Amino acid sequence: MDKTEQQFDVLILGAGPAGTSCALKLAETNLKVALIDKSQFPRDKICGDALSWDVCNQLSDLSETLQGSFLEMSETAPTKGLHVITEDNDKFYIPFRQKGETKEMHICKRQDFDNLLFDEVKKKGNIHIIENFTAKKVGRLSDGIQLIGKEKTLQGKIIIGADGAHSIVAKQLLDWKLEREHYSAGLRVYYENIKPIDEGSSMEFYILDDLLPGYFWIFPLPNNTANVGLGVLSSIVSEKKLNLREILQKAINSSPVLQERFKDAKASETIKGHGLTLGSKKRKISGERFLLLGDAASLIDPLSGEGVGNAIRSGRVAGEHIKKCFEKNNFSDHFNQAYDKEIYRLMWKELKFSRWVQMFFSRPWLMKFAIRKIGNNRVVQKLLTDSYDEHNKDQVFWSPKFLWNFLFK
Repeated sequence: MDKTEQQFDVLILGAGPAGTSCALKLAETNLKVALIDKSQFPRDKICGDALSWDVCNQLSDLSETLQGSFLEMSETAPTKGLHVITEDNDKFYIPFRQKGETKEMHICKRQDFDNLLFDEVKKKGNIHIIENFTAKKVGRLSDGIQLIGKEKTLQGKIIIGADGAHSIVAKQLLDWKLEREHYSAGLRVYYENIKPIDEGSSMEFYILDDLLPGYFWIFPLPNNTANVGLGVLSSIVSEKKLNLREILQKAINSSPVLQERFKDAKASETIKGHGLTLGSKKRKISGERFLLLGDAASLIDPLSGEGVGNAIRSGRVAGEHIKKCFEKNNFSDHFNQAYDKEIYRLMWKELKFSRWVQMFFSRPWLMKFAIRKIGNNRVVQKLLTDSYDEHNKDQVFWSPKFLWNFLFK
């Protein structure tokens, strides 16, 4: 073998939550695994930085110590509720609950969260970390797969595409193309000294007519800082020819529900853009000698834009499936379809429901009507709070009790 080539059993391209979770599941095997990333850690990841308790709970399934390490991080800010507010100042508040108890969601910069997982992987002897790797091409071999980079070539039996929204694995092995109606554009900018909305630490979503079915957000971080941003479907951006940077600045500077909050605030960085591959349609996410994970598999919730939980979950599922591939010595397209089936068994019902809600509220008048109804109805507010206890949220929203109270009370 040429000195510029390295041989592994598993190639994992992308060291975000999906890739590191997969690597951690494989750390208990005798497989030689390469975890590969284009960057040097710790590195920034443009995101809203909101992490649900689903994320927190899954950390304990990856490591005995990860959940505790995360909760002890000084860089994370617990948040106990969610404000939803329109430009007309109609609003409602949902406290976060689970099984009847208050449960905190967390806001944590992805640079810090991803590095926590990355550091955990570094402790594992069979995981070989390769940073600053620029992937150029994914090629098939008679008995494996190869990843060609700028300076070296890596070979393995199977490759895991955990390389985000613009996955080279998806593009080259599945001929993946961007579909604007299933893709969201987003902006993020960190701010200091935003006037707090309440005495606690709450997430805030603002419904702006120009962005529907998207939204503007303020997510609190430690030390009087916040993640500020917006997200909207790319099809809406194209159709309306939106300038998202102008919309964000206009909201901050002149929106009647925001301008006073930002009066003494200061941006600590320039506005940064990112894209989100939404899980609003089923896709093929595997094939001969490859699996797609996380954002590369388009597993982001279409309504909330949250993708970290499903990224970790897909990494865990992929790790278990890869073990079976090596046990059976079977890396075929047909065998890997079991991975697709398990992913969608776990995730599709909620992804489909989120897509339905997203499209239902794409009309400004309908969204405002719903928020006004919820804001004036304590029974519906409680049902929404209780829905966070349910794995299948659609059962709550379609229940006769919810529909009756929402429509007629």
